[in-house]
Amino acid sequence: MASSSSSLPRTWRYRVFTSFHGPDVRKTFLAHLRKQFTSNGISMFDDQGIERGHTIAPALTQAIRESRISIVVFTKNYASSSWCLDELLGILKCKEEIGQIVMTIFYGVDPSHVRKQTGDFGKVFKKTCSGKTEEEMQRWSQALTVVGNIAGEHFLNCFVFFPSI
Repeated sequence: MASSSSSLPRTWRYRVFTSFHGPDVRKTFLAHLRKQFTSNGISMFDDQGIERGHTIAPALTQAIRESRISIVVFTKNYASSSWCLDELLGILKCKEEIGQIVMTIFYGVDPSHVRKQTGDFGKVFKKTCSGKTEEEMQRWSQALTVVGNIAGEHFLNCFVFFPSI
């Protein structure tokens, strides 16, 4: 028997959570995306106040859980950050547990390189995995494969696509 809480409509604090490698897109693509969302009344989580560390911050985990949609912006250096890779694990967990919608944007990176961890993306990923446990590397690799298989948007088309969120 399903619990009564599962039948209640969920209230989302944010419409959108974005996972991205900051130096690649924060001041360019993401700034434009945030401006577009704001002008369309779409609330987007802002991570500026969260201190970066070796593990994903509880505030970030909560923000992922409180967002209706997660958008993963894959760039060449996305996998250079264990922080981003751990975020990706949290996003997949929310997709499985609460039905969060996950969308992808492949920004200057081939989707097959993300899925298979090949090319420049794969080189960066392998460097990040250096010194990590086999289990951690496998979890990240599986997450990249799963999310990399989600049909993505070319970054030039995303502004036409997202106003329906």
